[in-house]
Amino acid sequence: MTDPTPFSSAPISGKPVSSAPSSGTTGSATTGNVPPPKPPQVESNNALLGPPLDAQNRHAEGPVQVWMHRISVFLFVLISAVAGVLLIILPWTPEWTDNYLLLSFPALRSVVSNGFFRGLCSGLGLLDIWIGFWEALHYHEQQ
Repeated sequence: MTDPTPFSSAPISGKPVSSAPSSGTTGSATTGNVPPPKPPQVESNNALLGPPLDAQNRHAEGPVQVWMHRISVFLFVLISAVAGVLLIILPWTPEWTDNYLLLSFPALRSVVSNGFFRGLCSGLGLLDIWIGFWEALHYHEQQ
């Protein structure tokens, strides 16, 4: 009896498939002789999963890297402070709701002009300023 499904375990020819190789066949592949797949080998020196390097094992940073780090921290603080001030002040100005982008979406305009939404944006601005200044106060260089 044949089974029309391609993924069934029944043989197509009607003979049962034995799990042990028969003595009359040499080199024939049967479904019972397939070895189980081996798990993939994981490399032990993976940089992402390994322990963090301490200050003694790191190479000494040059003056260029130190200044690049200082500039990046300064720019982060500056951008977060400016964005925070904009998010605090801008929702309470008339330009917040009377702009070209919201003229074609009256439902979105009513949501944006809601006091709760404006307060939420101002709160995000305060949070942004807080994160920027926290980063500036907790900046330290590796020695």
